[in-house]
Amino acid sequence: MKKFLSVILAGALAFTLAGCGATATISPNASAETATGETGSLEGTTLKVAASPTPHAEILEIAKQILAEQGIELEIVEFSDYVQPNMVTENGEVDANYFQHQQYLDSFNEENGTHLVSVGDIHYEPFGIYPGKSSSLDAIADGAVIAVPNDTTNEARALQLLAAQGIIEVREDAGLTATVNDITANPHNVEIEELEAAQLPRTLADVDYAVINGNYALEAGFTAGEDALATEDAASEAAQTYANVLVVKEGRENDPAIQALLAALQSQDVKDYIDATYNGAVVALF
Repeated sequence: MKKFLSVILAGALAFTLAGCGATATISPNASAETATGETGSLEGTTLKVAASPTPHAEILEIAKQILAEQGIELEIVEFSDYVQPNMVTENGEVDANYFQHQQYLDSFNEENGTHLVSVGDIHYEPFGIYPGKSSSLDAIADGAVIAVPNDTTNEARALQLLAAQGIIEVREDAGLTATVNDITANPHNVEIEELEAAQLPRTLADVDYAVINGNYALEAGFTAGEDALATEDAASEAAQTYANVLVVKEGRENDPAIQALLAALQSQDVKDYIDATYNGAVVALF
C-alpha cells in the first residue's frame, strides 16, 4: 500500500511541475546534483522572470543571450505595477523578479507576509539635479527655488544630494530619513519646494533646479549623464540602499539556474550594455 501511494504522489508531482509551463524549472528544494543532472549541465532549463519594461526587461534581454549559450531559456514576463511581480514570485508562477530595490522588498514582505529575498545587486537609478531657470551650480542665486519630491524616502535622497554638492547642510544622523526640518545650514537661502515626484520634470520652467528620480527623468527624456548638473555617487548610502536586486522566494537563492541568471546579470556584457544605453540614468553596481 505504501509503495502504491508513493507512485501516485510521484506522478502527481510530475504533473504539477509540467503544469507550471517550465520545461525544467528547478524546484525550491532541489539539490544542485538533482537540478543539473549528473553532468552538471543546465541544458533544457527554463526560467521565468517578472520585470518592469524599462530598464529591467531590456537588461534581461542581454542576460537571455548569455543564458542561451548555456542551454537555459529565459522567459521575461513584463509587469507595469509593483505588486504582481512579487506575488507571482511568491506563488511560484515565475522563478524570480527584477524590478525593485531592497527597501521596497523589505516593506512588501512585512506588509504582505511574503517570503522573498534578494540574490544580488544589479543596478541603481541615480537621482540628479536638473537645470531649470538656472543652468549651473557654480553660482547659485540667493533665494533660488529647488523642487524636490514630497514623499519621505525620495525627499531624503534629494536633500542628501543637495548636501553632497554643498548647497545645504543636513543634520549628520538624518541619513535617508531627512526632511527639510533637518537642514542645519542654508548659505544660499534656497527655497525647497516639495512636489509630487512624477510632476518634477514638468516644473523645470518654473524653478531654478529640480532634483528628479532616475525613472521619472528617463520618462521625460532626460539622462543623468547628459542632462543632470550632479548625480548621486555610486558609493553613496542612497546608491547602496536603493540598488535594484534580483529576487526569488526564500530557499531558492542557491539554485544553480538562479545563480547562472545572477552571473549573467552581473556580467561584463550587461555592464557594457548599461553603460552604452542609459547614459548614466542606470548605473551597474558590479
